[in-house]
Amino acid sequence: MSDHFSGPRALAGPVGDICDLFAFPSPERPGRLVLAMTVLPRATPGSTFSDAVVCRFRLRPLEIAGRGFAFGPEEVVFDVAFGPPGAGQFARCATTSGATATAAVHDERGGSGEGLRIFAGLRSDPFFLDLPAMQRSFAAGALAFTTPGRNSLAGMNVLGVVVETEIAPVAEQLGSLVAVVAETVVAGKLPIRLERVGLPEIKNVLLSPKEFDPVNRDIELRDLYNLEDAFHLGKEYRGAYAARLSANLAAFDRIDGDTAWPLDAEGRHPLTDLLLDDYLVVDLARAFGEDGYFASRPCSTGAPPQRAAGAGSTRT
Repeated sequence: MSDHFSGPRALAGPVGDICDLFAFPSPERPGRLVLAMTVLPRATPGSTFSDAVVCRFRLRPLEIAGRGFAFGPEEVVFDVAFGPPGAGQFARCATTSGATATAAVHDERGGSGEGLRIFAGLRSDPFFLDLPAMQRSFAAGALAFTTPGRNSLAGMNVLGVVVETEIAPVAEQLGSLVAVVAETVVAGKLPIRLERVGLPEIKNVLLSPKEFDPVNRDIELRDLYNLEDAFHLGKEYRGAYAARLSANLAAFDRIDGDTAWPLDAEGRHPLTDLLLDDYLVVDLARAFGEDGYFASRPCSTGAPPQRAAGAGSTRT
């Protein structure tokens, strides 16, 4: 779930820039859950992690509530912290249960301990994006992609953090349906949130363009959004996020010349509230499936069901 270069802070401090988030039952080891994030776009073989940044996975229990979800207060956290940068750097994962595991950075064997397996090191960037074609489409209000396209991120690498844990203890504490969020936070006694990621490209695609927003056209919202707790979105800026999402969703909807998702009487798009619930949903009771990422979460609106999955409501 891609999120590269998602705001001024990410561009200024790429060591805390989350590029991707993945969460899925292991295809090779049944009964295990895999949590993965990548950071530091344009990483090189000599790159190491910052010891000032903690890579965090947060899991909350979910219940289906109407056409959406409600999450409970219980939380399971996996924190991955790093030793001093340079040769011999190590990564240490600690959980809310007290379990720990350590691995040398860039060691393909990873490390294990107390029901955990971890890896931290260089990985190929899995993202494909024809950025110029996307920008031309936004500017023209019409699709401008070509065949073949051009991958703007070809040849780029990232630093990956992977945690594998036993499903049974997590499911016993949280239930089988869980929400997953990735965060980078400042290490130490003042753990300021640098960035958080749940759904794909909420910030760069849905919050970044300003020209369609009739209310907040001059405001850069992405850094404010990154500071928010995904499970407790503050009321101060929620209206600003909703206005930007509604305006951009409407603009993207009509880019093919047809409006399939009209705004309501208050100017709100049918998918806005759905996407403000910015977390992945994983059913721990289901085994891995190659097409599992196409599973759609319940839609919180009366929008046309035939378009739900294709409109960004996919879940792991």
